[in-house]
Amino acid sequence: MTAIKHALQRDIFTPNDERLLSIVNVCKAGKKKRNCFLCATVTTERPVQVNVVKVKKSDKGDFYKRQTAWALRDLAVVDAKDAVKESPEFDLHFDKVYKWVASSTVEKNTFISCIWKLNQRYLRKKIDFINVSSQLLEESVPSGENQSVAGGDEEAVDEYQELNAREEQDIEIMMEGCEYAISNAEAFAEKLSRELQVLDGANIQSIMASEKQVNILMKLLDEALKEVDQIELKLSSYEEMLQSVKEQMDQISESNHLIHLSNTNNVKLLSEIEFLVNHMDLAKGHIKALQEGDLTSSRGIEACTNAADALLQCMNVALRPGHDMLHAVKQQQQRFSDLREQFARRLASHLNSVFVQQGHDQSSTLAQHSAELTLPNHHPFHRDLLRYAKLMEWLKNTDYGKYEGLTKNYMDYLSRLYEREIKDFFEVAKIKMTGTTREGKKFATLPRKESAVKQETESLHGSSGKLTGSTSSLNKLSVQSSGNRRSQSSSLLDMGNMSASDLDVADRTKFDKIFEQVLSELEPLCLAEQDFISKFFKLQQHQSTSGTTTNEVEEMDGIALSRSYTSGVPQTVSSEKDMIRQMMTKIFRCIEPELNNLIALGDKIDSFNSLYMLVKMSHHVWTAQNVDPASFLSTTLGNVLVTVKRNFDKCISNQMKQMDEVKISKKSKVGILPFVAEFEEFAALAESIFKNAERRGDLDKAYIKLIRAVFDSVEKVANESQKTPRDVVMMENFHHIFATLSRLKISCLEAEKKEAKQKYTDHLQSYVIYSLGQPLEKLNHFFEGVEARVAQGIREEEVSYQLAFNKQELRKVIKEYPGKEVKKGLDNLYKKVDKHLCEEENLLQVVWHSMQDEFIRQYKHFEGLIARCYPGSGITMEFTIQDILDYCSSIAQSH
Repeated sequence: MTAIKHALQRDIFTPNDERLLSIVNVCKAGKKKRNCFLCATVTTERPVQVNVVKVKKSDKGDFYKRQTAWALRDLAVVDAKDAVKESPEFDLHFDKVYKWVASSTVEKNTFISCIWKLNQRYLRKKIDFINVSSQLLEESVPSGENQSVAGGDEEAVDEYQELNAREEQDIEIMMEGCEYAISNAEAFAEKLSRELQVLDGANIQSIMASEKQVNILMKLLDEALKEVDQIELKLSSYEEMLQSVKEQMDQISESNHLIHLSNTNNVKLLSEIEFLVNHMDLAKGHIKALQEGDLTSSRGIEACTNAADALLQCMNVALRPGHDMLHAVKQQQQRFSDLREQFARRLASHLNSVFVQQGHDQSSTLAQHSAELTLPNHHPFHRDLLRYAKLMEWLKNTDYGKYEGLTKNYMDYLSRLYEREIKDFFEVAKIKMTGTTREGKKFATLPRKESAVKQETESLHGSSGKLTGSTSSLNKLSVQSSGNRRSQSSSLLDMGNMSASDLDVADRTKFDKIFEQVLSELEPLCLAEQDFISKFFKLQQHQSTSGTTTNEVEEMDGIALSRSYTSGVPQTVSSEKDMIRQMMTKIFRCIEPELNNLIALGDKIDSFNSLYMLVKMSHHVWTAQNVDPASFLSTTLGNVLVTVKRNFDKCISNQMKQMDEVKISKKSKVGILPFVAEFEEFAALAESIFKNAERRGDLDKAYIKLIRAVFDSVEKVANESQKTPRDVVMMENFHHIFATLSRLKISCLEAEKKEAKQKYTDHLQSYVIYSLGQPLEKLNHFFEGVEARVAQGIREEEVSYQLAFNKQELRKVIKEYPGKEVKKGLDNLYKKVDKHLCEEENLLQVVWHSMQDEFIRQYKHFEGLIARCYPGSGITMEFTIQDILDYCSSIAQSH
């Protein structure tokens, strides 16, 4: 290893001005055993640079080459793997971890020891050595560690030290002075030894000669020691003096600390007292207001409100730790509790009195509204009570039991008051609807008087003698008179020609106005009361912005009722909204049943009133849901709307039922069926009512049901008709339906309008063909035989050679139909058609014109056959097309 070391020093490091201090033969852990050398080197120039160099032996020759070098300052950790067991493995942590396996443990330890020495000398112990035996490190510095680190003895670092340039020069000079320095090294060494002995002797002589000077120096040292002793004595006396001063200063410092501590405690105590006085002291004026304040005047209420707020602030002050243990604080808290209890009791008693007084005051004003369809105004009462709103909020926050008691008492008093007002209001509405007096009012259970019904019936009957009735015949009242009888289940079939009745129009308009006024009076009343409850009882009506509201629409009997679901809203908001709804439900518990009774009455008076009620109620429900979908008003009107919708559906069902049960006269012609005319009236009325209405969809559904029922019933009656031909019944009624739908322009019935037109056209053509028949019967039979021969293959121009169809036979048949006979036959046909058709629809001329066209078509057909089958014969009919036109025109004018 020494030879390798010298070779590396000579070949690798000397050219780079480096000295090799330690070497270890290693290979990388876990790989093939490719050996290399790790060398610890230092530079010969200042400043000294310490490196770890990896040297590898060349594969092609017996020489070494420098592969990698790391600065020792970049080495962070040296890991010997095991400090107890001897192991050749060790790690060096530079920019990454390099794992090595030494050829022997001794070489590893020698190399690590060298690195440790270099770390101690040049890097100020920067490198961490882990898993390294402490014994190895102690051996690296035997006794003079400080001298090794700071003294600069390079032999302690390594046993080999190269001569520097000056030393080499001195040796060369010395060897040049001796001729045999090289040839006889032993003699040269002996000479050097003798000269060294001479020099040692000279040194001893010099030391012995300087003994006198040493004695003098020792004497001076003794005198200096005496001076030092004197100085030490003085310093001791000074120290004693300073010690006494120190003790005095310590006493003063302790006294100052106690004074400072006392001042700090006083400041803190003053702060606590000021806090309690400022936050728990209630002014005498506030105490007096709470005990004796006037709760009837605005100034007194304001003073009591300010005092109550101040009391609440004092009671809710956040006491600091320990305050609640002070006797004065406990006394003050008890005083506040007594004041709160006393004022809460006084406030609750006063408000209960105000509620009772309100009931008496409002009762005295009911007589003023007894004859008018208006509800009493509660605004003055609300205005007076809202002065106590802040006190109610204070009571809610301080004494919830009394707050709940006031809430219950308010609901009790106001529910009785509103019940009297609303019932009287609905009584007036019912009186105005029926036209009776309060004393003689029996509309809810008894039928109308016979005379009134008879007068109404007679004024509404038409003059045509058809089935007639009144729009009020849909009512459920059974009214009997000597001239006519109207049953509870009567429907549109009983209405006949009274669609133009001024009385019906007036009655319906009157009902519509009364019903609208009822809703218009109830709506502001409920909204005002709900707004007052929210403000007075400090209940939150509307959801806060922190929540999201989603509206879901539930379909119930065709009524879209909105339900509100809130996500993310605090539970207190939801509970307060529920409380408002519960209070409104209890206060106005009579509204829904009274509305239902009024609706039932309107339906009894005239089932068509359900159309008015459906539109009006839908509009008010829509308005209420836009304001608050979950409010009491929205919920109540929504429930009532369900009833109105059911009545509307029932009205439609009754009409369809009566169509199925229709019976026609067997002795008179049918004409326009009653339910067809009544559908026209219903549609015209509904279009006027539902114009721009929100519930148009309900009407469209009813239209579809009714028109299908009308179509089916028309066909049923036409099939059962004995007096009037089926085609006439179908033609006239579908023409009337088509005209009605064209005039009203109902978009949802466009398909039915086209269907009605098609049915009218088809049955008109069928009736014309059926009625016209074969006016030239023998001539028609003759030409049928001609067409049969042609169909058998005989040429048209050869038909005249057939014995039965020769020219003589043709002339004989034509002579039987002179113009006079033709005109007579057409006149009889006109009378027959006139007998079948009704006057109302005015289709006689239409049918007659169609028959004229059909007759001319047959005439042209006969002439065409004569021209083709009997060419050049000169045979023609005894009347012309112009004669036919003149006959038809003359007959029409004569009738």
